[in-house]
Amino acid sequence: MNLLAINWANVGLQAGQLLLALSILIVLHEFGHYITARWFKCRVEKFFLFFDPWFALVKKKVGDTVYGIGWLPLGGYVKISGMIDESMDKEAMKEPAKEWEFRSKPAWQRLIIMLGGIIMNVLVAFAIYAFVLMIWGERHIPIKSARNGMWITDSLMYELGFRNGDKVITVNGDSLKYFEEIQPKVLIGGRKVLVEREGKNMELDLPVSLIGKLVKRKDKRRQLITVRVPAIVGAYEEKDTAFGKKAGLKEFDRIFEVNDRPVIFMDDINTILANYKSNFVNLKVQRGIDTITLVSKVTSNGRIGINGLSGKQYDSIGIYTITTKKYGFFPAFPAGIRKTGEKLTDYIDQFKLILDPETEAYKAVGGFKAIGSVFPTEWDWESFWNITAFLSIILAFMNLLPIPALDGGHVMFTLYEMITRRKPNEKFLEYAQMVGMVLLLLLMLYANGNDWFGWGKG
Repeated sequence: MNLLAINWANVGLQAGQLLLALSILIVLHEFGHYITARWFKCRVEKFFLFFDPWFALVKKKVGDTVYGIGWLPLGGYVKISGMIDESMDKEAMKEPAKEWEFRSKPAWQRLIIMLGGIIMNVLVAFAIYAFVLMIWGERHIPIKSARNGMWITDSLMYELGFRNGDKVITVNGDSLKYFEEIQPKVLIGGRKVLVEREGKNMELDLPVSLIGKLVKRKDKRRQLITVRVPAIVGAYEEKDTAFGKKAGLKEFDRIFEVNDRPVIFMDDINTILANYKSNFVNLKVQRGIDTITLVSKVTSNGRIGINGLSGKQYDSIGIYTITTKKYGFFPAFPAGIRKTGEKLTDYIDQFKLILDPETEAYKAVGGFKAIGSVFPTEWDWESFWNITAFLSIILAFMNLLPIPALDGGHVMFTLYEMITRRKPNEKFLEYAQMVGMVLLLLLMLYANGNDWFGWGKG
């Protein structure tokens, strides 16, 4: 019962973080449209966080604009007079254009208004990254400092040929600087990975459909690899009831034997325990200058429930190095622009994989559940703002896609008008808007269906 309550608490915290992040980004995105519309003297009839079919939770009219919060948390909108949008207000479009209406403005002004939300999302990401770099800085593990190589924490990675202790030299011929670059480089188009294993170099050929295979796997861990670390016990939480804690294991105990089999690294323990599920094992432990023997029960999954040390502790005892670079106020802004560009490039690479059926990356497309699971299960402001900044980049990119009903669709039609000097027929725009909305609803249904029912994972 307690475990179930903790899980629901974690889910609730992740959902709360997702709702807060999306609320911030939606309001700022719509503000980008709002402020540019007002700049060009367009009348803004409504400014809403979330959608409000039939009724709104809160609304208040100030001047010509009704500000409010809807009950359907699938986005938000500003309703600009004289614009074919989500409201599909056809009657208003039949009347002659008024000077305060969107359709009466020059094409270049309408283009800026439609790009306003996208530009705002990019600026928000840049600003968040700049302040994160100022407050928390950038932390990296230089790949050369992880001298014990990798610990393979996902079963499929082992099936693909990776082994504990492998040291990655290159991915697709490109050398890596930081350990945390390995997983994304391998997943996003990694085909040939050169590793050092037991002093010899060998090349691994990875399948094009790697991401599709990861989606199908039984082991659903998000972290596929980590730094290989010695078998030193980390701290327990106060209410932890793991068998290792009950057996008497303490922080900084070094386990060097399990049932008379030698142990050096944490992964050695897991390999041995897999042979003693639901049984007992003898642990030989070095504690300071003493050697002691403890007896621990093993779970049905082959675990005794021990934690590793923290990153700072591993750094302090020389297992690997963590470098931290903090930025001053002025240097943080160009660094924020650089990081925004890097994250945007990474996301575009991921999007290309989704569009390529061979990669089977479309099977990994997820909805609100998948996005919410990215947030940590404990409140951490640094993680929250980093994830929020990346979501802002995703919103900017997705809204730029040339799909009717998205900003990019309006941008596409406006550019067509500017190039050909012919305005698209309003009836055509109405139908295009309806088709775009149906398409978006289908995409949303597919993504969330993937989350809950695994529609694309067959």
